[in-house]
Amino acid sequence: MDKTGTLAEYVPDAHQIVVEGQRHARITGVVDVESFHEEEAAILTEAGMLILSGEQLKLTRLDPDSGQVIVDGRILSLEYEQPAAKRSFFGRIRG
Repeated sequence: MDKTGTLAEYVPDAHQIVVEGQRHARITGVVDVESFHEEEAAILTEAGMLILSGEQLKLTRLDPDSGQVIVDGRILSLEYEQPAAKRSFFGRIRG
């Protein structure tokens, strides 16, 4: 964390999400699209796994060279998955 108590140093500047009117999302800093369905997309970004939920979602643009994805449809939520906590050696032995 930085001096202001934010996580700014952990989120790369190259990653952005712009949502327009709950109908259009432009996401940059995309590394991979792991899955995409009409109601949910799992998008790996430079800042972690992003889960986008909605209705009638369509992958309008996928540009691997620029790392940009555009999604249209009714966007209901955007959420980052928390990375799995690493357990210590003794924690794994104990179960």
